[in-house]
Amino acid sequence: MGRARSSFLVTVLFIAGNLLFCGIRHAHSLAVRSNLKIVKQWKLFSYEFPPHAPVSDPDYYNPTNIVPTSMTVAYDRIFIATPKLFAGVPTTVGYVSKSDFNESPRLNSYPDWSYTVSGRKSFNCSDSYLVSVYRMRIDSCNRLWILDAAVSRTFEDSEQTCQPKILVFDLNTDQVVRRIDIPKDVLRNQSILVNLIVDETTSTSGTCDDVFVYIADTVKPAIIVYDSARDMMWRLSHPAMWPDPDLGLVQVLNDKFFIMDGIIGLAFDTINGILYFQPLATDRIFSITRDALRAGPRRLHDILPIRFLGKKSSQGLPLYLAPQDGSLLFSPVTETAIVSWHPQTNKQSVLFYDVEALQFVADISESPWESGVVYAMSSKFNRFTSETVNRDEINFRLMRFKYPSRSAVSSQRLFTPSAPFKSDLYTNGNDTIYTRAEERSSSATYLPYSLDPNTKYFQLPSARSSLHTFAGNGIPATPAAHILPFGRGGYSYSLGVN
Repeated sequence: MGRARSSFLVTVLFIAGNLLFCGIRHAHSLAVRSNLKIVKQWKLFSYEFPPHAPVSDPDYYNPTNIVPTSMTVAYDRIFIATPKLFAGVPTTVGYVSKSDFNESPRLNSYPDWSYTVSGRKSFNCSDSYLVSVYRMRIDSCNRLWILDAAVSRTFEDSEQTCQPKILVFDLNTDQVVRRIDIPKDVLRNQSILVNLIVDETTSTSGTCDDVFVYIADTVKPAIIVYDSARDMMWRLSHPAMWPDPDLGLVQVLNDKFFIMDGIIGLAFDTINGILYFQPLATDRIFSITRDALRAGPRRLHDILPIRFLGKKSSQGLPLYLAPQDGSLLFSPVTETAIVSWHPQTNKQSVLFYDVEALQFVADISESPWESGVVYAMSSKFNRFTSETVNRDEINFRLMRFKYPSRSAVSSQRLFTPSAPFKSDLYTNGNDTIYTRAEERSSSATYLPYSLDPNTKYFQLPSARSSLHTFAGNGIPATPAAHILPFGRGGYSYSLGVN
């Protein structure tokens, strides 16, 4: 009997899943993306190559190996980071002009092609070459801080081509005005530096040189702190920055892949002096104060005062703190959505939901020159990892929206704030700092969110942490139910028209 029921359920999942993806997907998309504007989109990246570039050599240029991980929007240009995850990436920082109104413009190398190591048989790492960049930031002095992880072919043979560094470019002249080499004593074997925050909250010089920089090491998880005024660095690590082995399997629609990255998403609250962070392989968000980061190196067995905020519906990369109201914006990858949560009020909203445009959102950020505008970039990274890239469909999208968003759908199930508990590993809204590394909190089953405020929910027993949502008054028993993969091993069902 159990086997018969299981076979019937599998049949229902298969038929109804096809109904969903063929029939109602776009209807759902339009319901929560009316204010999400496509700025640029590409099937694959092409470039304004210099004369005599070896574009026929796949080790120099292979468009199916080029994946964007972030964008930075300046006054006149949009910068796009394409790290050397594979061979065939001709330049690691590209840009397009805002005055180029083509939907899929060719990228230029920033600042020009002389800064890329691709295609060079020999070069000197002491020169200002850019090897592999994941993320960049613009400061208040109109300078672009580029964090160069300097690791080539990360998903192939992972070569440490040069020492990691930060190059600071004056965007008025496109010249390097500062170089910061990351010293070996704050690195570990196979460190990969993927994100940075430039903290100017106590800068007084007016030159943006007396700042603090917080750098994420995702493979050997830690936060590296750089005191720019004193030209000092130190490394801070904590288990909250590590990946969760149970959450290394990422699902985006029908694509599943393992990626055991640690701390990657960073967002900084300049008003309250709080750095929010998340590893990729986790469903949790954490925070640490600016003062704790700046306190300097810690003794071997000291525990950082990390605060556990709560759980998301699935893994994700970017975090963004909206200055308008202090909300955190993030993108749970399995749900193909952009959502918001306010740390103080617990107000939650689905800002946008789109199973096509929001596949694997890699970055969410703002432009200093566009008040109230937020940018997001999606990459379909899931297709690149499985080597199923479709050259004839849009793979990369650069989008923008106003925040607060008129498209937002209020919800109470986007994010599950942690209930008060005592932990020997990190704090949870109390002032007690514990010293032994053992967490005693219990996990709770929760639903990510509902797009329909009238939806009734039913929980079915299944694999651990499976999430089952039924829209209607009862559990669907016929193929009239539309089914969408939802969360780790779970499915979302909604009753509707066939």
